[in-house]
Amino acid sequence: MVFTPLEQFAIVSLIPIRFGNVYLSFTNSSLYLLLSTGLVLVLFYLVTQNGGFLVPSRWQSLVEMIYEFVVSLVDEQIGKKGRFAFPLIFTTFTFLLFTNLIGMIPYSFTATSHLVVTFGLSLSLFVGITIVGFQVHGLHFFSFLLPKGAPLMLAPLLVVLELVSYCFRAVSLGVRLFANMMAGHTLVKILSGFAWTMLSVGGLLAAASVIPFAIVFALTGLEIGVACLQAYVFTILTCIYLNDAINLH
Repeated sequence: MVFTPLEQFAIVSLIPIRFGNVYLSFTNSSLYLLLSTGLVLVLFYLVTQNGGFLVPSRWQSLVEMIYEFVVSLVDEQIGKKGRFAFPLIFTTFTFLLFTNLIGMIPYSFTATSHLVVTFGLSLSLFVGITIVGFQVHGLHFFSFLLPKGAPLMLAPLLVVLELVSYCFRAVSLGVRLFANMMAGHTLVKILSGFAWTMLSVGGLLAAASVIPFAIVFALTGLEIGVACLQAYVFTILTCIYLNDAINLH
């Protein structure tokens, strides 16, 4: 049997569900998505069930830190007009943060390493932000496609370019998260497999395996930082796109 670094991303059907030619099986990806959501709900429930404590515990401090971080992010990127979207932004950030970090646990599964998950999330947000833009501005929202001060002779070309650029946001937002998570996990898997092979051979190679093992530990720490950073990047870009829809920047 040949093991590849990509086998960690394989979708495994845990509970087969089939209706004719439609497959709705409960997979390992579904399991870890539910696990991430469940952990977030349990954590926030336990911290806030009694209104919290005047002297916060470690977990309460963590929740308060995440809350204050997202509040400042919304205020800086959107302003007071964006307060209505705070629950959405907060939920998106915490969901991605916990999903990415759970994927760093050995023998777990990284749901955000699959394009269908990240693109589905980014497409949903893109459609929602576009609806908000039409609710706020009506048909005047189409003025977003023509930059101010642009010559009318270039209007047809600029409208097409701006429309393609605007629609591509849904793709780039999801692909960025998927590519970073998948590439990082693949690299760690390759180096760890290489180090284990050297250790298994014995002799001088076993002693030299310390070097790739050290690199793996360093990359693991880097991947934890990337997991947090990608949740932040996804969230701040969502705020920027929402600000554009509200303020037509």
